[in-house]
Amino acid sequence: MYLKLPSGAKMPVLGLGTWEAISDEEIETAVNTALDFEYRHIDTAWVYENEGAIGKVLKKRFASGLKRKDVFITTKLPMTGVHPERVSMFMEKSLANLQLDYVDLYLIHFPVGCKYYEGETRPKFNDKGEIETEGRTDHGALWKKMEELVDSGKAKNIGLSNYNISQIETILQNAKIKPAVLQVELHVYLQQRELVEFCQKNKIVVVAYSPLGNPGMNKFLQKLGQQPRQLANILEDPVVGEIAKKHKKTPAQVALRFLVQRGCAVIPKSVTPKRIDENRKLFDFVLSDEEMKALQGLDVGEAARVCDFKVFGGLDKHPDFPFTRQ
Repeated sequence: MYLKLPSGAKMPVLGLGTWEAISDEEIETAVNTALDFEYRHIDTAWVYENEGAIGKVLKKRFASGLKRKDVFITTKLPMTGVHPERVSMFMEKSLANLQLDYVDLYLIHFPVGCKYYEGETRPKFNDKGEIETEGRTDHGALWKKMEELVDSGKAKNIGLSNYNISQIETILQNAKIKPAVLQVELHVYLQQRELVEFCQKNKIVVVAYSPLGNPGMNKFLQKLGQQPRQLANILEDPVVGEIAKKHKKTPAQVALRFLVQRGCAVIPKSVTPKRIDENRKLFDFVLSDEEMKALQGLDVGEAARVCDFKVFGGLDKHPDFPFTRQ
């Protein structure tokens, strides 16, 4: 199943998310397993530090018969690249890592720009433990540099990630090439209906990251030396469980199917072959209107956001911070 982008390109509705799949062994297993199970959409980002490992897998698979045109590859401009003068440089870095001549989709990962230091993959923190940001971003100028990537053939499509409606409107007002995609956190507890409707009205395809609520978030927090959070568990929600039982499906399959029926693409992350296999089995059942309504009733709103980027201290003070400040 595909969603058509404004360029005419077809983006597979189901993709493999790879955030926090950093080790070469994890990536090799996950990407090879996904490709074996007919996944044709792989999502990564510069800041995930795994583009190189993904590139090695892709090179081997292309050499053994998989056609490049049949695989949809997404990567992202990092916060340290959110500056008109650094867009081209980071595109080149990602293409070199992935061993590709082009990516199918290149996204601005986050609307806040951070200071860049040569040789550093991620933003730096100051003595107060706050991320070193730059001033307000000229999103119009930034987007023009993104458009140049399409003109040069290095990106077939361009889009946004973690932008709010106001920020998307700014891009639309300045765009020669409109954003093809908005990638945001989306799941049954954080449904962002107004944002999704706005995008669909403007022919921007919505891709849901953390579509299962990101159960692995606490591992990431511990790596940063931060305290784990009490995270709501979608997969143990009784409403989701009851619907899953009725369809003889897993709770994860129901949670993903809910988003697909809203017209969104989904990129669940997993490095477990069994889960990667299960996550693709979304297209042989349909949720009824009553079941969709029951799942819509689970929406918590902003309080359910898992990836709020506040792990990067002080980021929420920046004028371009896109989420509601709680």
